Amino acid sequence: MSYPCSSAFIGGRIAFALLLFAPASRWAVAAEPDNTWQWNLPKGFPKPYVPADNPMSAAKVELGRYLFYDTRMSVNGKASCATCHKQELAFTDGRGVGVGATGESHSRGAMSLVNVVWSASLTWSNPEMKSLEKQALVPMFGDHPVELGLREGDGFLPVLRSDPQYRVLFEHAFGSDHSADADRFTIVNVTKALASFERSIVSARSPYDRYHYDRDDSAVSDSAKRGEVLFFNQHMSCFRCHGGFNFTDSTVSERNPGRPIEFRNTGLYNPYPAPNVGIYEFTKAPADVGKFKAPTLRNIALTAPYMHDGSIPTLEGVLDHYAAGGRNGHNPNKDPLIGGFALSPQDRDDLVAFLKSLTDDIVVHDPRFANPWTK
Repeated sequence: MSYPCSSAFIGGRIAFALLLFAPASRWAVAAEPDNTWQWNLPKGFPKPYVPADNPMSAAKVELGRYLFYDTRMSVNGKASCATCHKQELAFTDGRGVGVGATGESHSRGAMSLVNVVWSASLTWSNPEMKSLEKQALVPMFGDHPVELGLREGDGFLPVLRSDPQYRVLFEHAFGSDHSADADRFTIVNVTKALASFERSIVSARSPYDRYHYDRDDSAVSDSAKRGEVLFFNQHMSCFRCHGGFNFTDSTVSERNPGRPIEFRNTGLYNPYPAPNVGIYEFTKAPADVGKFKAPTLRNIALTAPYMHDGSIPTLEGVLDHYAAGGRNGHNPNKDPLIGGFALSPQDRDDLVAFLKSLTDDIVVHDPRFANPWTK
């Protein structure tokens, strides 16, 4: 990793960053020249909720992108946010469970960050984790398990402060928020910038979107069209946990920022092995054992393996799991929607084709979300 820092290069990168956010199409996220933020979204995509104390700006998004990919944000310089959230994998990591900077295996897999701006909750099983700014502190400073392994008072902020490129980026992002002699290099500002970048990662350009919002009948295959009919079939009820524009039941927006959060037991285990006991970890209510968040299905073909612990390797396997009504017989906490259904080989193929139509190839190659440290 290189950290170019000539003043000419810095000025050029800032200018280029602002150009990147100029409106390119009605699908893109854009910023006006005065650095206010505009969400240019297709019909059916509500305006996201953004906290009042961290309004979106192109400068904060660009700073957050640099921080997101900076391995200096880890205890040993071996990991960054992007280590567990790779753009080419829809901001997941392809592992069943995550691995931290020190090599410690986690108990759950890394969730996708695509369309996280609409997520009512931000982890598999913590009903109280609703703020991206607060969530960023967990991988940075958490030690159960160690992710980035930072410690309060270590050398992370001084490293940022000594970098000429970051001095420009922090000034652009937070200069208007502070007096001339105030320190822009704070953990609060780091988490605000990271959250802003993550909120900018919007996926709305899949074949499914082109089929429905652009009325392009050729965007998806006949198999995918049949699969969509099955997906929204009342008997299968896939859409009841994975509904709406973002294909999840834990979606919030500017119109509905306080929507109740759903967590469900899908009959994956009986009993559920510790520490993966679902929201019971926080509520201590026996009925909550095994209840986890239903993730978005957008870009699901890129985010294998599946379930909270990566225990099902393929989409076909996931469909078979639900067709069987879960594993291990009776589970008193299993969601009543997980009752099983008939699934022919043709049905399975059509459902997989539909799920693959939710893959947005543009978002996984968009330079606005890519590593800025690589030339």
